[in-house]
Amino acid sequence: MLRNGQILFLCALALLTLGVLMVTSAGMQIAPASADQPIRGDGGLSPIAIMSGRTGIYAALALFAMGAAAFMPARFVNSAIKPRPDKFYMMLCIGTAVLVGSLLLVYLPGIAREKNFSSRWIEIPAPVFGTLSIQPSELVKWSMLGLLAWCAVSAGDRLRQFWRGLAPMLIALGMVSAVIMKEDLGTAVLVGATGVLVLLAAGAKYWHIGVLAPAGLGVVAAGLLTSDYRMKRVTSFIDPYADPAGDGFHIIQSMGAIANGEGVGRGLGHGLQKFGYLPEDTTDFIFAIISEELGLFGVALVLFLYCVLLTTGVDIAKRDTRPVARLFVLGVIATIGLQACINLLVVTKLAPTKGIALPLISSGGTGWILTSAALGMLIRFDRSQAAGELGCDNIEPEDADEDAEPVGALA
Repeated sequence: MLRNGQILFLCALALLTLGVLMVTSAGMQIAPASADQPIRGDGGLSPIAIMSGRTGIYAALALFAMGAAAFMPARFVNSAIKPRPDKFYMMLCIGTAVLVGSLLLVYLPGIAREKNFSSRWIEIPAPVFGTLSIQPSELVKWSMLGLLAWCAVSAGDRLRQFWRGLAPMLIALGMVSAVIMKEDLGTAVLVGATGVLVLLAAGAKYWHIGVLAPAGLGVVAAGLLTSDYRMKRVTSFIDPYADPAGDGFHIIQSMGAIANGEGVGRGLGHGLQKFGYLPEDTTDFIFAIISEELGLFGVALVLFLYCVLLTTGVDIAKRDTRPVARLFVLGVIATIGLQACINLLVVTKLAPTKGIALPLISSGGTGWILTSAALGMLIRFDRSQAAGELGCDNIEPEDADEDAEPVGALA
């Protein structure tokens, strides 16, 4: 009988393998023929070439990150997730400052990299890759979950008091989301939504969040209304054929790729939309390529793997008695689930176009590695449950009865 951690690993491995295959397929190009070098039907692809390419190396690094997290020493993990009520305000301030500083690196001359008129990446020298492109918002997305989970448990009863507990954490979450929103509205909404979910699960009062919800929605609306390209995405969602060669091009070509699959698909590597028709075919719109080449089987496989991964993560959260661990697991599962839903809605024209990747499938080294590391932590928690390590060095003896109680909505 497989344990939850093993099931989680198999799902992640399957998604990464599918990601490597489909990113490689979507990245195929037709080289012009010449007299001395005719067109090659195989495209120069082989299993060895695929796995030794950049995408294959990223997948290997992602699996390494997952393994490193899954086999962390139990004492170190329990010490890291131990709540410390006296350190609540200090750690919240320090953590927020570090995360905001990390996001501002995208504006630092020398390492900043701009793509598609957006500053979301930094580049650092790397021995194997030459230069390694990193997206700080990806690192912050996962780190914010850990910070909020730890602070929410450390705050204790203060979390139910607006000014003493909830307000400082909402301010921290708002600051981080606001900096992300300047360049990436979708990721900012994702971070904000999952952060609020963690706080509610930890015991924050619903009416506190409800009163402030209009302000948060107003900020998102302002981010839309003050950006021409974001507003164009909304109008193209309403009527993509109003500008089929411009703003509506993405979604029209995406729907064309899905329709071309015709149920059974054209076959792996035999899609047509990737040859200069569908933009961002290896990243945001990789699901359209899956639909075209693998048909309903590919679609069903992706949905099945995500469903199993999410339900397994929820079961891990239910079985863990450590409040910080439970909240972190909930945040990770919510992030992956919401991110996948947003991507699938965009690709199928059920939501306006947004640059949100499909977890573990869309091309992206930083996303693959950090998502895998987060899932590795869930596997570590499951291993602790199996070994009976729950609570070991996690809470002080005098606090054991109080902290062992279920947290908020997870009760």
